[in-house]
Amino acid sequence: MLGLRQLTIVIMTLIATGVATAKDFKEGVEYVRITPSVATTTSNKVEVVEMFWYGCPHCFQFESYIKKWLKKKPQNVEFVRIPATFNPLWKLHARAYYTAEVLGVIKKVHEPIFETFHLQKNKLDSKKALRKLFVELGVKGSDFDDVFHSFSVETKLARAIDLTQRYGIRGVPSMIVNGKYRTSSKLSSNAEVLEVVNYLVRKESKKR
Repeated sequence: MLGLRQLTIVIMTLIATGVATAKDFKEGVEYVRITPSVATTTSNKVEVVEMFWYGCPHCFQFESYIKKWLKKKPQNVEFVRIPATFNPLWKLHARAYYTAEVLGVIKKVHEPIFETFHLQKNKLDSKKALRKLFVELGVKGSDFDDVFHSFSVETKLARAIDLTQRYGIRGVPSMIVNGKYRTSSKLSSNAEVLEVVNYLVRKESKKR
């Protein structure tokens, strides 16, 4: 065991190297500023957006980190998922996400869609395939049909397409804080991504 003097030396060394203190992330390095900034959906909370795609292996891995983070997130944080929309398959999956959202079954189908794509190697590349999965998960086929091309889903999908561009998304997963900042694609790990998110949340919270 370390003596008091040795322990003090270790602590002072850690502080000197920045290991024992909260990281001071830098704009243009660990995160980038979104210009112009994008209006958020809430005025009294810090909005944190996750841009994702069901077919992205990194998003699939990131999901477990997000679940843990959500259990500890500050009360002044509003978390929003938005599916990115780079091509027709991504848009189809975005439509599936919003269908689930409108039907109120996100908790029932969100993770199974990820698992079906990545673990069962089912690309879910058609409305028929998605409908089959929804039904297997307990959603009525008629409800799925009524909502999949509904005005509500079309409106949400149009917004996702717009935000994919306005946020400057080039890859996923990407995290957006308060419509102002986007995490860098150069971050080394999922854990570091959320460290940057927490840093930016603190930064924005101080302004309120």
